[in-house]
Amino acid sequence: MLEAVDVRRVLPGPPPVTLVDAVSFAIDRGEFVAVTGPSGSGKSSLLYLLGLLDRPTSGMVRVDGIDTSGLDGAALDRLRLERLGFVFQFHFLLPEFTALENVLIPIRRLGRLDDRAARHRGAGLLADLNVAEAADKYPGQLSGGMRQRVAIARALANDPAIVLADEPTGNLDTANGRAVFDVFERLTAVDGRTVVVVTHDIDLAARTHRRLHLVDGRIVRDQPVRASAA
Repeated sequence: MLEAVDVRRVLPGPPPVTLVDAVSFAIDRGEFVAVTGPSGSGKSSLLYLLGLLDRPTSGMVRVDGIDTSGLDGAALDRLRLERLGFVFQFHFLLPEFTALENVLIPIRRLGRLDDRAARHRGAGLLADLNVAEAADKYPGQLSGGMRQRVAIARALANDPAIVLADEPTGNLDTANGRAVFDVFERLTAVDGRTVVVVTHDIDLAARTHRRLHLVDGRIVRDQPVRASAA
């Protein structure tokens, strides 16, 4: 589902700064993968490359078998919209829109559903994530945990095969952080989606199938986390 082949990301200098250094790995459908490492190790930079939010200086990223290195900006935008869902530490919900309206944004951008069907799907996603009551409320009226669940619903709006999350529990308390990981576990175990999450929380990382540990932009460990994931 997701593959990096000798991927490097270097910011031009002087002096040049290497964010991701010759990274290669493949992630299968239905895998739940944690990316860990110290601050500044390149975790988020790697996630942005996998999510096509940034281009590698060299190397290649494949998404669902598609070599993205030769795609132009419009093609990358379309691929992101169709195949990828994103969840960030800060929910990035638009404050002037209700929860349901936030979820509808990517659905309307893709343009495959009419308004009635789009609203039905958006409401269904909120219900699946136990925040149906948030549909007509604005982000400022919701708790942090509810806002992050709405953000996950938005990430799932176009039924992506791959969900990428960058420190999604960083602003949540322990209980809400665990609840978010409950959702990710269900996305892999029940829906068969691929989930890649950057996290500093080792206890939460231990709930995934596999852990990629970065130091100075390189993967120093790539290992299964728990036998049940084999």
